[in-house]
Amino acid sequence: MKVLLSTNGSERRRFDSGPDLTPEQMVEGVRAETTDLAFDVVAIGVPAPVKDNKVRTEPVNLGPGWVGFDFEQALGRPTKVVNDAAMQALGSYEGGKMLFLGLGTGLGSALVIDGKVQPMELAHLPFRRATFEDYVGEQGRKELGKKHWEDAVAETVGLLLAALQADYAVLGGGNAKKLESIPEHARLGANTNAFLGGFRLWDPSLSLDGD
Repeated sequence: MKVLLSTNGSERRRFDSGPDLTPEQMVEGVRAETTDLAFDVVAIGVPAPVKDNKVRTEPVNLGPGWVGFDFEQALGRPTKVVNDAAMQALGSYEGGKMLFLGLGTGLGSALVIDGKVQPMELAHLPFRRATFEDYVGEQGRKELGKKHWEDAVAETVGLLLAALQADYAVLGGGNAKKLESIPEHARLGANTNAFLGGFRLWDPSLSLDGD
């Protein structure tokens, strides 16, 4: 779990989390790491669908208790909660209509249009003989091998760009850096852009270069 204070961007703090992390443990960890820091608002990215600042389904790779958890009450600060792919998408945005695809354990997705982020759930749409996630997620990468996985990623980018009429795609997530060839009309993002996305939830004027 990583924590960054916007006015102290050079110092990132982290604590061990793992696949059994509960929201209560997350709040405890954040509190422990920020006892010496002053902050007014909080932004949180969660690997699950989020609506109205509430997690709607339990994250697959975390512990239980996330659905409906009141982060604002627990942290004692105004808090915005979004899907983690949406947060990284917002931090990667450079204008126009952008499609974000997070290549990791699964497939995260979001659109950003005129600075407004729209979380998407594209991972389980039909693709070839299964779903997009089955081919471009971590399981697909291991089963297909590097070349065929990269082909699937390129095809996925092309199909979704056309379907959503996006101007360009940004590829983030832990596996994006494993691509040797970047698909047409796409560029690599950076996981650190998730921090900027969190800051942009409160201040949309922030830019990628920190101005």
